[in-house]
Order: sequence, then structure tokens, then C-alpha cells
Amino acid sequence: MFEIRQHGDVTELQMNHAPANAMDTAFVNGMRDAFGGMVDSGVKAVVISGRDGMFSGGVDVPALLPLERAAVLEFWTAFLQLMSDIATSPVPVVAAITGHSPAGGAVLALHCDYRVAASGKFKIGLNEVQVGLPVPSSVLGVLGFVTGQRTAQRLTMQGLLVSPDEALDAGLVDELAAPDEVVSRAVGFAASLTALPPVAMNTTRIQAKQGLLRSLAVVADAEATTDYWFSDETQAAMNALVERLQNR
Repeated sequence: MFEIRQHGDVTELQMNHAPANAMDTAFVNGMRDAFGGMVDSGVKAVVISGRDGMFSGGVDVPALLPLERAAVLEFWTAFLQLMSDIATSPVPVVAAITGHSPAGGAVLALHCDYRVAASGKFKIGLNEVQVGLPVPSSVLGVLGFVTGQRTAQRLTMQGLLVSPDEALDAGLVDELAAPDEVVSRAVGFAASLTALPPVAMNTTRIQAKQGLLRSLAVVADAEATTDYWFSDETQAAMNALVERLQNR
């Protein structure tokens, strides 16, 4: 599900789980293991990338929907812990958003330090409300840190999926690149950070995002999101989503 490539001082972690890099418990735990192993090995910076045209389609709703509460709670705990792992990384993490990035894909990118997105007919955003799931409070806090509170409210309360140009204007991504240049641009930015004195750069990087880090709430958000997952409203919306996907 993952490939690791070395670009000088920068290590790329590519999500490669066809067709959409959809996230279930095995995927999330595998990514936690891969990312943690890279950090423990002493890498200087990480770029997280996706497949051509698809960064990540987000949570694998069809896989999670039949699960009992304990298994759903296990997923949300692992998912939010992965986000915390990335946000608190001792080395810079750059997202190379190689295509579509709805919901959980956008959440993953938000927890990185910098985001390079592919230009073109792609969509990115937190559309959880459209499928009946409230956005976790910690994710709202992270989004507010990145885009500002008013923009975060506007994007999430409508469940908007926006174009790369709109995402850049909103501050949801930091720069755009041609689809075939996204990874190289992300690697280039990460490399520019590794060229700086590492203690000074990483200490400042972490101190500068204390507002984001204070938003993290793995246990509380996992419990709350699991409770919402089994509400009548969310179950109805999720089942309707799965039916639409099956009828495509």
C-alpha cells in the first residue's frame, strides 16, 4: 500500500492503494508504521504523495459501514493518531497533493507543514457534512489554524469541495503545480528546509504551530466521531452514499 523513495535528504512516502488510497484500519495502521519507521530511522524531511490524479479519497465508508462500534472506534482512534503523528513530527512533512483530495485526504494534507497541490480539474475539501458526519473538533481547529476561522466555518458547514485555484485562495493549499511536477515541487520545498540549521528550523517550526498542536484531541474526538457514526442521521447518509457508489 506504500512505497518509499529517497530524494537526497528528503524521503517520499507514496500512498499506493488502488484505486483511491481509501483509508480503512489496515491502511491507517500501515501508514503509521511506515511513517514512524521513517522518522525513527533519522530522515530529515518527509513528502507524503498519492497516486496520479488521486491523493486520497478519504475514509473507506463501504469497508467501515458494516463494522461494530468497537471496530469503528479502533479506526477513528488510529486515524486521529496518524494525524497527530504527522502534526507533531520532529521533521518537516510536506503534502504532494497529486489529485483529488476529499474529506480524509484533505484532513491528512492539513496536518502537514506545507501543501503543494496539482492544478487542473481536481477537488479538495472537507465534505463530511454532505455525507452526514460532523467534522471532528480537532480537525476544525487545525483547519482554522491553516485558513483562518471564518474560512474554516464557510468550507466545512457547507461541506464544500473546491478547485485547486479556490483552495489556494482560501489558504487550504500553499502552492499549485502541474500534475507531473507536484512531487518534485514538494521535494524541492522540503529540501530547502533541510538545508537550514536543523535545530533552529525544527524548533521554530514546532513553536510556530502551537495553536494547531493544541487542537489535537485523539481520544475525545475518536469517541465523539464514533458516536455520530452510529446516529440515525449519519447511518442514513452513509448508506445512501454506499448505494450511489454501487450504482455507478
